Order: sequence, then structure tokens, then C-alpha cells
Amino acid sequence: MKIVITGSLGNVAKPLAQQLIAEGHHITVVSSSDARKQDIELLGATPAIGSITDVQFLTQTFEGADAVFVMTPPAISPDKIVENTTNAGKNYAEAIRKSRVKKAVMLSSVGAESPVENGPIAGLHNIEKLYNEVENTSFTFLRAGYFYNNFFNDIPLIQNAGIIGGNYPESIEIPVVHPHDIAKAAAEELVKDANTNSIRYIVSDVRKASDFAKVLGTSVNKPELPWVEFSDEDSLNGMLQAGLPEDMAKLYVEMGRGMRTGVVQKDFIDHGSPVTGSVKLEDFGKEFSSHF
Repeated sequence: MKIVITGSLGNVAKPLAQQLIAEGHHITVVSSSDARKQDIELLGATPAIGSITDVQFLTQTFEGADAVFVMTPPAISPDKIVENTTNAGKNYAEAIRKSRVKKAVMLSSVGAESPVENGPIAGLHNIEKLYNEVENTSFTFLRAGYFYNNFFNDIPLIQNAGIIGGNYPESIEIPVVHPHDIAKAAAEELVKDANTNSIRYIVSDVRKASDFAKVLGTSVNKPELPWVEFSDEDSLNGMLQAGLPEDMAKLYVEMGRGMRTGVVQKDFIDHGSPVTGSVKLEDFGKEFSSHF
């Protein structure tokens, strides 16, 4: 099959490209960076260098493809994040229509069914709605859990304050996922025959926040590392002091609040809380310690 992968050589796109190339598919990788061209070619893929804001570029890249993997960057801009993420989805939708691609897999998120209280996931909610309106293309909405990689952002807090935490209590259970599990699920969906849109959750583990402290703490020789529940205000101020743009910080606070109230996890739970990934929290702990 001829498959186009967006997301450059990121945490999901690179292992996805590697798996599909190993299976014998013809892969094109979209990147905005010309510096990535050689690395893409070394994988055995064809580079397509351009911007996802350029509908003509996307249309030309998608033409002739049997399937496309579409994802928006996690930090597409420092402000107007939801609006700009949604606009990227509009560009993808238009390019898919014009190029008449029959199959697409979208990297979405747990919580994307909710229009409120999900922070940056709101952009993915909007994009799912956009894709549902695209005729003659079957979409798989791959709703991923909270990325393990996000815990790398907590390393300075652990090192400097001896704590880890968020604006939700230690008893809250959070679906988490490893990018390699997402890549494996995306590869499966891209080669499937499908005539209708579908939702697939991809989650590696579901754990209480207290487990994040215990397992990650133990991995860095801090077995008594406590999980601290911050107020929304303290959480916001902490992120601002750490240098996050205000719009991004406010969205993360909102997402944490959605986890606290259960809005983010609700549809995942309603679908039976499927855990199909293989990388458990303890497995990730080894990776976490190597970054500490």
C-alpha cells in the first residue's frame, strides 16, 4: 500500500513509519523541516517537505495514497492553540476531500468526545466533527491515553522539590499510553478495509495518580516520592513560572480539572475501558529513569 504519514519523525510517526516499511508498504513522511529529509530517506521512506497550513501541498502529497495518518502537532502554537489545531484539521479535511483518499487514521485523544473541560483536547473534538463530514473516506479516530512522555516534564519538579503532582487527587485513575503502542495500533488500522468511521481507544495502562508517584519515584531511587494535589490556581502559576505560554498553561489546567471531575475519562469508561497496549507503567519507569 501507499501510505502517507504526517508528524515528521516524532514519537509516534517514526515507529509507525518503521513498522509499515518493514511490512513492505510504500511510505511518504510529511515534515515541515528540510533537515529531516535525509533521516526520512535513511528509514526507506519518501520525504514530503512542506507546511500543514498549505492545503495545496497536502493535497498533492495525499494524491494516489491508499491511506493517510493525520495528526496535529501537540504544541502547534503558543496561543490560540485550540483554534489553530482546529484549522490544521480543516486543512487535512480539505486535502483528503480533494485527493479522494479512501482511508484515514486520525490521532485523537481520550476525552475527545466532550466539547468542554478537556483543555487542548477540544481541538481534537472539533477535528473529529470535521472528519465526520468528509464523504467517501472512512476514518478511524484513534483516541490515545495520556502520553507517558509527558512525565518527562515533571523531572525538574521531582529534582528540585522532591514531589510530583497535578490538579487532581492521587485516587484518580488516568488512562496512559506509550507512543510505540499508538504506532502499532495506527499501523493495524491503516491497512484495514473499512467503509464506515470508527473509534478505537489505544491505552497501555490505567493507573491511579498515586501509582505515578510510586512507580516513577522508585525508578529514580525515590520510592517515597509523594503525589501532591495542587489547586487550579497553584497549578496555573507553577506552569507559568516554568515558562509555559499562558494559553497552553490554562488549557492544561482545564484538562487536569476534567480528569479530576471525570469528564475526560467518561467515554473511555463507557466503552469498557479497553487496555490494548503492552507498555505498562513499570516498563515506562525504566525509560523514565534514563532521562532523569
